[in-house]
Formats: sequence, C-alpha cells, structure tokens
Amino acid sequence: MGLRKESAHAIKMSYEDCLGIVIAFHLCCKIVYQARAGIRLRDFVDISRFLALLCIHGLLVYGSQDWKAKLKIPPADTRYRTEDVTATKGNDFEDYFLKRELLMGIYEKGFERPSPIQEESIPIALTGSDILARAKNGTGKTAAFCIPALEKIDQDNNFIQVVILVPTRELALQTSQVCKELGKHLKIQVMATTGGTSLKDDIMRLYQPVHLLVGTPGRILDLAKKGVCILKDCSMLVMDEADKLLSPEFQPSIEQLIRFLPSNRQILMFSATFPVTVKDFKDRYLEKPYVINLMDELTLKGITQFYAFVEERQKVHCLNTLFSKLQINQSIIFCNSVNRVELLAKKITELGYSCFYIHAKMLQDHRNRVFHDFRNGACRNLVCTDLFTRGIDIQAVNVVINFDFPKNAETYLHRVGRSGRFGHLGLAVNLITYEDRFNLYRIEQELGTEIKQIPPHIDQAIYCR
Repeated sequence: MGLRKESAHAIKMSYEDCLGIVIAFHLCCKIVYQARAGIRLRDFVDISRFLALLCIHGLLVYGSQDWKAKLKIPPADTRYRTEDVTATKGNDFEDYFLKRELLMGIYEKGFERPSPIQEESIPIALTGSDILARAKNGTGKTAAFCIPALEKIDQDNNFIQVVILVPTRELALQTSQVCKELGKHLKIQVMATTGGTSLKDDIMRLYQPVHLLVGTPGRILDLAKKGVCILKDCSMLVMDEADKLLSPEFQPSIEQLIRFLPSNRQILMFSATFPVTVKDFKDRYLEKPYVINLMDELTLKGITQFYAFVEERQKVHCLNTLFSKLQINQSIIFCNSVNRVELLAKKITELGYSCFYIHAKMLQDHRNRVFHDFRNGACRNLVCTDLFTRGIDIQAVNVVINFDFPKNAETYLHRVGRSGRFGHLGLAVNLITYEDRFNLYRIEQELGTEIKQIPPHIDQAIYCR
C-alpha cells in the first residue's frame, strides 16, 4: 500500500497521533474477531499487519472531519426498517479506513452505516481472502462487494482489476450504476457489457482505460477470447447471484473465464441460496474461503405474505380489486410466460391503470428503456416474467403480486424479495388456483415460512410504514 503524499505538518507524529493509531488498531482487531471467531493466529497476524497499515494511512489522510460538512447527502430515510438491516455491530464505514473519496460517494449515496452483510464482508474482502457469502435479498449485498472492489482498485493502473459477473442484463446495468455512484469521486472507469448489445461498441470501449468490468459471463468470455478484454492482471472476481451463475446455462462460460485470470485472484461469491453446485465450485476454485451465512430464515422479515384462492377466469377481477384497495407505491406482477405478460399488461391498461411490461424476448434497447423508466417512477405497475427476479433493487416497490404462482421455492423467494428492500416493509399477494394448492404447501415447508389467507382488509401499517 502506498501512503498518499502529505505535507510535513501532516506527517509529523505526536503523542496524540500514536495514541490514535493504537486505538484504531485495537478497533480493527475487534472487527476481525467479531467477523471471525477462532481465526488462526498466523492468519490473524497477517491481517493485523494489513490493518495496522490502514490505521497509519487513515491517520495521515483523514485528519480534519470538515470534508463531511461539504457533502451533498440526501435526506435520511425515516421509514421503518427491520432487523434484516438494523441488527448490526455498530460499526461505521470509516472504521474500515477506506479512501476518503470512496467514503464521500458512500455517504452521498445515502448510506449511513454498514448493514450486517457489509459488516461481515468488507473487512475480510479488504484482506484479499476469498469469500462465500449467503444473505437475504435486499440486505445490501451489492455494496458489500462494490465497496471493497472500489477500494482495492489502483486508479493509476489502466487495466481491468475487478470483474463482477451477474446473470442478467438489467442487473449488470444496475450494478455498474451503483459502482459509478459509489466511486464518483474516484478516477475509476466502470464499464457494463452484456449480450444483446453491440459487440463492436464494447470492443471500441475496451481500447480505452477500464478498471472495473460488470457483465454477463458469455459476453465477457467472448471479449476475452477475442483478446480485447485482458484479464491477466485482474485481481478480483465477484459472482453476484452465484447460484444462478453456476446453473448449466452459465457455469461452462465461467469456468473458461477463470482460466484467463491470474492464479492468485480473489473470488467473492454472493447469493441468497446456495445449491450443491456452489459447494463443488467452491472446492475447486476458492482458496480457504471465509464463509458468511446470515440466513437464519429465508424470507425477509418485513414482507407479509398472503394467498387468495381464485379460479383462473377470476384472476383479472381479483387483481383489479387489489389495485383499488391497496396503497401501492409501485408493484411488480409476475407471470409464468411471455404471452401472459403481454396479455395481462394490456388488460391492466384497459382497466385504467398505468402499466409497463418486460420480458426476455423484447429488444434490449426496449428492455433498458422500460427498466430505466420504471426505476425512475414513470409508471406504478410492472408486469414481467422471472427475468426481473434476480437482484433488481427498486426501493419504491412495496407490493409484489404473483398473478401466476411459481413452480419452485427458489423462484418464489426471489420474486417476493423485490419488495421490502433494505429492511423496509412489503407485501406479497399470491393468486392461487386449485392446481397451485400443493405447490403453495410445499413452498411454505421448504422455506419455513407462513403464507396466510388474505383478509377482507389489509392494514396499511404492515407494508407502508
């Protein structure tokens, strides 16, 4: 680590400076012990040396706290939050001695304190260890890997240093935007690349400096094979929604992609669910990974779940009733097929409600526009397929409706996780036909959750506080 050049006055050490280093060092040690009890002594010594350097670095760089007063911090979010994000150890982002420019981006994004998954993963990721992290949807996983990734990038080296893999184009755009917002005071170049967009444009962009690359596995592998995406010096690989990335659709591409990385690369894997394929991959490619599991239960605490038994022909009428009775900020309505998405969106519009739709067969430019406009509040309701279940974070969504009930627990978990983001309250309503009744029971059992029958009146306090 190269310490920044400071004036002689700033570098001059005093008794108070030394005392500050000791206090900061002990705090860092405490964070490490909190993050991992029973760590081996040799590993702890190595981590302690690294943190000691951070202590000295922080002492030289931070100095005055006047910089905080000049930040354009958004108004505090005063909505109720659940223990999913509030049950922390009380650490601050400054406790990790991040670059000041990165801290500025963190606070200006509206982050106040690290969430539990961020507390667990950030200090470990900064040491260079591999991580296998399991946490609920909507608890801050994206920032948990974006922050250490941005911190570890050397902006003076104009090559790809971090690759973040995601399973969908929309998630790639969202994640790259988060990186840009967090790193807006850093001179770090972020690029998003996905299938369905111009390969020529991506090739031209890669001839310019890129420090952090976000994309889908197939497109990045294609660019690497063409020799325009140089990954031999890439020190960090992040896999978001790792369970989906290790499905047969993506895993062969990822295994080929890893061959382009150096042998000493760091791999961070994040997901809400970890099937057997993840364990196999971990055993082959991760070096003594630090395992984080914050899944005491699978569904978010702030989401209230209901079901309504209906006949197929009554579903649209039932949906109309929900629209008229619920206090909806924004809603996402899931269907099981592309054709049903378009038909339902048309019927909702005919009922007089604003509605967008999105699915995988749409042109990429059209998908991007719908995603952008819905995210910015241009429309209250979005009808979609499971394309929209992975990682998409739209804070205003407080209601999810399963117009078609999903076939498995994993899909259900990701669908309902689109509401109640980052500890806020949300509502999930499932329209259940006679054929769905066994799936409903099975998913309840597998997730260890309770889906109650919908009451005549739903108290707004359970999803609007």
